[in-house]
Amino acid sequence: QVQLVESGGGLVQAGGSLRLSCAASGRAFSSYSMAWFRQAPGKEREFVSAIRWRGLNTYYADSVKGRFTISRDNAKNTVYLQMNSLKPEDTAVYYCAAKSLDPTSLTSEYEYGYWGQGTQVTVSS
Repeated sequence: QVQLVESGGGLVQAGGSLRLSCAASGRAFSSYSMAWFRQAPGKEREFVSAIRWRGLNTYYADSVKGRFTISRDNAKNTVYLQMNSLKPEDTAVYYCAAKSLDPTSLTSEYEYGYWGQGTQVTVSS
């Protein structure tokens, strides 16, 4: 069982940066693949980024590639999402998700059995 708590969201101007954190409770965090998804008002939840449980591979949606960086610190049971060059279209609730070992599809929300409560990111123009 894993519990996830996101933090770090807020209001930022376009071009600015934020770093989201997702703290996990429970054992064996290092054996979980982790991901970030987001949901904007009136839109479906979408994949943002993922990192495999071994931490050797990272994945990004095309819309954030080159601007966002996912990382994990297994000693702290935490996964991060560094977001740079933020755009108004990045405005959404950002969710952290976890899946034991490797999901069949890292980008599918249905693969992840554990979710945080979400943190709001608002980018003003």
